Amino acid sequence: MPVIPASRTVASLLEEMGRRFPEREALVGGGRRYTYTQLLQSVRAFAKGLLALGVRKGDKVAILMGNTPEWIIANLAICMTGGTMVAVNTWLTARELAYVLHHSDATMLIVTGRYLRYDYFRMLAELEPFARSLPQLRKIVHVGETPYRDSIAFAAVPEVGAAVSDAVLDAAQHAIAPTDVAYLLYTSGSTSTPKGVLLQHYGLIENMFHIGERMHVTEDDRLWLAVSLFWGLGCENALFNLLTHGGCIVLQESFEAGEALRVIQDERCTLFYGTPNMGQALADHPDRSKCDLSSLRSGGTIGTPEQLMRLVDLGAREICNIYGLTETYGNCCVTDADEPLEARLSTVGTPLPGFELRIVDATTGRICGPREVGDIRVKGYVTPEYYKDEEKTRDAFDDDGFFRTGDRGYIDDSGRLVFQGRSKEMIKTGGINVAPIEVEETLMRHPAVMAAYVVGIPDVKDDELVAAVIVTRHGHAVDADALTRHCRQGMASYKVPKAFRFVREAELPLTTTGKLQKNRLADLFKV
Repeated sequence: MPVIPASRTVASLLEEMGRRFPEREALVGGGRRYTYTQLLQSVRAFAKGLLALGVRKGDKVAILMGNTPEWIIANLAICMTGGTMVAVNTWLTARELAYVLHHSDATMLIVTGRYLRYDYFRMLAELEPFARSLPQLRKIVHVGETPYRDSIAFAAVPEVGAAVSDAVLDAAQHAIAPTDVAYLLYTSGSTSTPKGVLLQHYGLIENMFHIGERMHVTEDDRLWLAVSLFWGLGCENALFNLLTHGGCIVLQESFEAGEALRVIQDERCTLFYGTPNMGQALADHPDRSKCDLSSLRSGGTIGTPEQLMRLVDLGAREICNIYGLTETYGNCCVTDADEPLEARLSTVGTPLPGFELRIVDATTGRICGPREVGDIRVKGYVTPEYYKDEEKTRDAFDDDGFFRTGDRGYIDDSGRLVFQGRSKEMIKTGGINVAPIEVEETLMRHPAVMAAYVVGIPDVKDDELVAAVIVTRHGHAVDADALTRHCRQGMASYKVPKAFRFVREAELPLTTTGKLQKNRLADLFKV
């Protein structure tokens, strides 16, 4: 049975797992394989190089690349020096890159020249001269053969640190406190600048261990990871879930369904970590029937019951429904892999150890009773603050110290949380509140509907009308009348959409991180 690590800093965790599982595989990716011993050696060598290059406790070091072993090694090495890792969104523009590097006070950037369709060196050139636009930035480390001006090659960093003794690195490591900041992650705000979320060493270890316990993770598990590492789901949740249990991370540099099927099959991955659209792509890929996914067992995802069932059908029979935010160290609620399937499909489970959860009436501040929908607030493993933003930090917590998630939900009769969507997404039609997620789940039970997104659109008479954006399944056809009849069979009339728009998945508005911009869906209904 897994035992929670004794370590409470990232550096000591890696050393502890190296002692416990020296020859067990820890990381696979880019054609390379690392045991826990080899990973520890690579991280220590890179950390010495960072110290030689001037990185000190509290310094911010940014990472910008796809899911490669270099990402993981750099991340862990930054934490080992006492620095703070800044995860940079790989989908960003030059303007957004400038904001993150400037706001984070990054002193070093570890970057690849190109990733997918993005040319990061071109973006950096747009920001020159750095002395004016990024005065804190002192060094650039490049991954790959091509440098950016006088940048240092990733492979050369350990050579630079060869003269740094073990004693110097050990001293830097021992100076790190469990409450020191390990990560600075940026939320993907769609209407304003992103917030910088600070995360501490101890929380990355303790909460991720508890997440893994809900999924029954052991040292024998292998997690397929194509979710971008800059997301909390990747570098918080997935990475430390496996590191705290002695399991193995199997990286896919960027998601492509056919390759994913082959990676899961060939590496005998047991855990799925991904989004509903990833599950859909795997299920629909023409190679699905040719691939053996029998190794899959559990993992974590979000979505409707239908979306979770798709993963069960793929083989992840113990898939866990998860809920949380970057600010709550990935997840604050997770279903248990042993819970009945119905509970895992329809709820996000009970709070993890170390969390206290409340459902609060936003108007009165009253704590809601069972099955009463209200605002979800949590206390426990929560960011201590937003970086350089006292006002947002104050607004994020109520008078009792509970973090305002901005989400709505209720506690069912079994004590499990039922997620009901974002507070700002609630639709008020004719004076009655409608939860979009309830309507979306009903629409997606129609066999022709692959995805449904429900929003409110302005109406003179009823304030808002319930409107639905529909993506149909390939080879299926359905019209508004048929969906209206379908909805009327299972919902009150005021919840039935009064307007429909049928679109291709490629037409959906997305943020730079690939998340749906629900605030822009109403634009699809404008004449």
